[in-house]
Amino acid sequence: MAVELRWCHSLSEASFPAVDYEALRQRVAGSTPFNHLGWLRAAAHALGPRQELAVLLGHADGELRLCLPLVRSREAFGPLRVAVVRHLGYPLSDRIALMNELPVQAAGQVLRCIRQRLPHALLQLSEVCPALADEPWLECWARDSSAFERRLGCRVPVHRISAADRQEVSGDPRYKLRRARKRIAACGAVERRVLADAANIGALLDAVSAVEDASWKGDDAVGIFSGAQRRQWMYRAFTALAAQGQVCAVLLELDGRCISYRLGLLEAGRFYDYNLAFLPEHRDLGSGRVLLEALIQWGLDEGWTWIDASRVSLDNSSHQLHERQTEFIEHWRLSCFSWRSSGVALGLVMRVWQWLKLRGLGRSLAVKTLSVRTGP
Repeated sequence: MAVELRWCHSLSEASFPAVDYEALRQRVAGSTPFNHLGWLRAAAHALGPRQELAVLLGHADGELRLCLPLVRSREAFGPLRVAVVRHLGYPLSDRIALMNELPVQAAGQVLRCIRQRLPHALLQLSEVCPALADEPWLECWARDSSAFERRLGCRVPVHRISAADRQEVSGDPRYKLRRARKRIAACGAVERRVLADAANIGALLDAVSAVEDASWKGDDAVGIFSGAQRRQWMYRAFTALAAQGQVCAVLLELDGRCISYRLGLLEAGRFYDYNLAFLPEHRDLGSGRVLLEALIQWGLDEGWTWIDASRVSLDNSSHQLHERQTEFIEHWRLSCFSWRSSGVALGLVMRVWQWLKLRGLGRSLAVKTLSVRTGP
């Protein structure tokens, strides 16, 4: 099978095969809303001036079989500042499928093409599902790298929606839900489902972003709407996906004002619970658990099959879906270190750091470094 590779500078230019991309996205198992062209175009619009986008397209037998939208920038790793290439969408895309149907024989050709067009020390793909991180491809890329790392990022709890969800949940979650509902009823707040469309998406985003800005996420500038760059990305992305009927939210409103919400994306009967926040003065209501239950009931009514959590901490995760999870999905981070001097050095630093961590020295070194940096 002859493989033809070429580069495209934008996902929006006339030469980009948007129709063929969507056909490829529909064929690739595990494709998520974060692979949607609307989401990726919004991510591209939000790139900074020092971030370079290049889209690698691969055709075989006259059909689009590969699309890798890649971003190169310079990042600091301790004392090193090196060129890094990442999949477009980092760090706000929760889970990606690699849009790749090329045979494994093309793996080396693809990697060499990336290195020639986007010279780098590190090529890193984050939030990749194990079924999509094709093992033969990884073995080939590992052999062609000065160092290679495949690291588990998190185990995301997921809940399979079933008829049993019509019954009240058992155990401790039952009492937590009952207490939260009593507090919510006492204050007079009401739940509302919103299936966003082109007409109401702007008002929905204004309402939920105002709640996030007032929450601890806004205070710590870690929210999805924090800063002009992220806000622009989210507004563009959710507007594009709302036009496809893929944006859903459950709101808790008091006197017509949103005080808490869960916002997510729907793809092929799978709901991705992407973001939530609440006003600090209503933190004691326990609204998050109630709104999660509201999503499950909405899923029952609409025939959804799964509800997935957003990214969670690998250890000691407090996501409320853990109480209802039936399975979990692993997210992996793939790191390919090049043979350039910066790539070899960065790979060596990574291996030394892992060696220190295994022996319990990494944490003590990090604490000492922090004390030096924050000292008088």
